[in-house]
Amino acid sequence: MIRYERDMLGYGATPPNANWPNQARIAVQFVINYEEGGENCILHGDEGSEAFLSEIVGAASWPDQRHWNMESIYEYGARAGFWRLHRLFTELNIPATVYGVATALARSPVQVRAMQDAGWEIASHGLKWVEHKDMPKEEERAQIQQAITLHTEVTGERPYGWYTGRCSENTVALVAEDGGFDYISDTYADDLPYWMTLEGRDQLIIPYTLDANDMRFATPQGFNSGDQFFQYLKDSFDALYAEGAGGQPKMMSIGLHCRLIGRPGRVMALRRFMAYAQAKEGVWFATRRDIAKHWIENHPPVHFDRPSQMSRKKFVETYGSIFEHSAWVAEGAYDGELGAAHDCAIGLHNAMARAFRRADHKDRLAVLRAHPDLAGKLAAAKRLTKESTSEQASAGLDALTDEERAKFQELNTQYVKKHGFPFIIAVRDHSKQGILHAFERRIGNATEIEFEEACKQVERIAELRLSEILP
Repeated sequence: MIRYERDMLGYGATPPNANWPNQARIAVQFVINYEEGGENCILHGDEGSEAFLSEIVGAASWPDQRHWNMESIYEYGARAGFWRLHRLFTELNIPATVYGVATALARSPVQVRAMQDAGWEIASHGLKWVEHKDMPKEEERAQIQQAITLHTEVTGERPYGWYTGRCSENTVALVAEDGGFDYISDTYADDLPYWMTLEGRDQLIIPYTLDANDMRFATPQGFNSGDQFFQYLKDSFDALYAEGAGGQPKMMSIGLHCRLIGRPGRVMALRRFMAYAQAKEGVWFATRRDIAKHWIENHPPVHFDRPSQMSRKKFVETYGSIFEHSAWVAEGAYDGELGAAHDCAIGLHNAMARAFRRADHKDRLAVLRAHPDLAGKLAAAKRLTKESTSEQASAGLDALTDEERAKFQELNTQYVKKHGFPFIIAVRDHSKQGILHAFERRIGNATEIEFEEACKQVERIAELRLSEILP
């Protein structure tokens, strides 16, 4: 038994209609990362200087030393870049979410007051702007609580959103464990919010972005000019806006950093994009908490018995009859790798079909022979499984004329005598006449060909049965 933790399916081909306020085609959300004063620095008790997301491309940490140039670049973000962004957002009356590193906020009380006066949401960006991947679980849990406590002291209100950024594999579960967050954003997995169940708790996830993000001004193969940034944001917006016009509204996240986009040579690209988006109809500019509140109200979590999370006993009881009288197929599927992608009809069908396909000829033949004749003696004696009874009735095989019944019985006898197993067809895909025509056509095939065709029909029958149980 292997359970795969990652969800590779998500909403699939038919995402829900977000139903944004006023039937908006797109929700546009700006994040201002406030990290200045929370970065790696020996003044902050760290082992070395910061090396990430600055004008010094390829910078390395200086152990046990202050990096004066690096520190001054971060200081620019707090001293100048922040205020340039503050003026832009307030002038255009566009809301923002701040990802605030708690220690950075504590060192910038004037900027915090400006955020609050502007009505911005201040979410938590962790205690410090440092790497968490190697942090012991208990230490990370303690730092999350310290971040919440310090954030609350500095702003007067606990954070309701969380984004670590440089996170560990434990981060999302540890943050959800707190129980007080409307959303967590440590994921880049979708264009819409989605729910995760963590330790029995429903937690809303609002994905963030690393592509529509000014961090690419500080990374190799990133943006070299403001024009590139503007064009990328515009193209992203246009693609999502068109999807919204087609009935699938999405969310566009835009990541900003005071020390990066706050430079004069870049901020005008942001202004141009904001003006472009404001000129369009059906655009909802929102904070991340606005989006979270909307999603919680309009798209609450949906619960059902997920195959990948069932006990073996319940799984076999539920799906053991999908392949006629052959519970071993369900057992084989359960013992394989199951995950979120198998919690739907297509996904679970694939897992069960794989178990069926890897069986030897003898076992697959036994599955074929477990199927009843069409309109045969078992049907007449009302001894079919409930699935077979429903399927045969769907094609009118429970209401045959005497002549039709005799014809089916004659064909059944000839078919079994020649091939050694019953004629099998997914009757829900056919009319009564279509079934008879297929019967007459296939009876003359070579047994090897019919065996493979019958196996395909068995798999199709299983898929149709699963579609009545699962999404």
